Amino acid sequence: MKKRSIAAIAAAGVVALGLAACSGGGGGTAAAGSSSGPMPTVKMMVGGIDKQIYLPYDLAQQLGYYKKYGVNMELSTEQNGGVGAEDAMASGQVDLAGAWYVHTVDFQSKGKDVINIVQLSGAPGERVMCNPKAGVSSGADFKGKNMGVTDLGSGTDELTQFLAAQQGVTRKQYNTIAVHAGSTAIAAIQRGTADCVMTTQPTVGALTSQKLATSAIDLATTKGATKALGGAWPAAGLLARADWVKKNPDTAQKVVDALVATMHWIASHSAADIANKLPQDYVQNSTITKQQYIDGLTTDKGQFLPDGIMPAGGPKVIFDMEKTIGVDTSKVKISDTFTNKYAEAANKLEGFKTTTTPAGADG
Repeated sequence: MKKRSIAAIAAAGVVALGLAACSGGGGGTAAAGSSSGPMPTVKMMVGGIDKQIYLPYDLAQQLGYYKKYGVNMELSTEQNGGVGAEDAMASGQVDLAGAWYVHTVDFQSKGKDVINIVQLSGAPGERVMCNPKAGVSSGADFKGKNMGVTDLGSGTDELTQFLAAQQGVTRKQYNTIAVHAGSTAIAAIQRGTADCVMTTQPTVGALTSQKLATSAIDLATTKGATKALGGAWPAAGLLARADWVKKNPDTAQKVVDALVATMHWIASHSAADIANKLPQDYVQNSTITKQQYIDGLTTDKGQFLPDGIMPAGGPKVIFDMEKTIGVDTSKVKISDTFTNKYAEAANKLEGFKTTTTPAGADG
């Protein structure tokens, strides 16, 4: 999949938002919450900025919402073979990660205090796409197969393990290979190095249109995730180190304000409207036509949450999965892994009503 370079995206953000961000990177605590001072600069890395499941982060930039709510946002994307977005955030290379909520549990199980401060989707947005000749229709059929995931240890790797474990298949009974997304995932199916790949739109649309693979397991919608995983499965969110949030609460609120406004914009606009706002190399390139992108987004748009509030019961589904695949969560409290307070404040600011208000961390 064709990606913009990190430098190009960051530069575009700086041009679009002006040169007021003289506070530098790392959150700009001196400017946080100040109406007269320069905008705080925030660095966010997204786990594949051109993937449909992660479209809200850049859409907020295209809509001008980060600037509107008082933040100079520098966006970047993780690269194949490079550091993951969540790891870049945890190590302090960037302030925030556009990544899956499950990583907060993984980090906290290892003693790293990472928290999710707004939830953007209630389903992984993934599909297990398989060569029709592979004969895969459930996790039970993974046995003896080559299963493609984004990266080893990634969220798609964990999801694949969970789907298999539910059917009594252990990780040792199938082969896991890293295929990333876009052209590399397509090539893995095309060459036969992978029987199946867990991937998202627009790769799903490309595999389907080229008749290389069919959808064996649907995790792209809340309904599909509930059927396959036992409940709403909160995926894309905004992850940060708890110490960064504590030091930069006003800046964190501004970022969440921008993203919640974006989620309401998504809910009230068509897939075509959304595609027209995104960088065109995301929605039309060598692997996908714009109409295929729009068709895929129309089908999977229900994964996005309109208000940024964590789905009730969603974290428990994640914890159950983690335990099933062997992650030690005995020292991790659900209430420490996310907070709704920033999303609730953002909805109140705009006069929106939230759909659900489950208990969450105080932030």
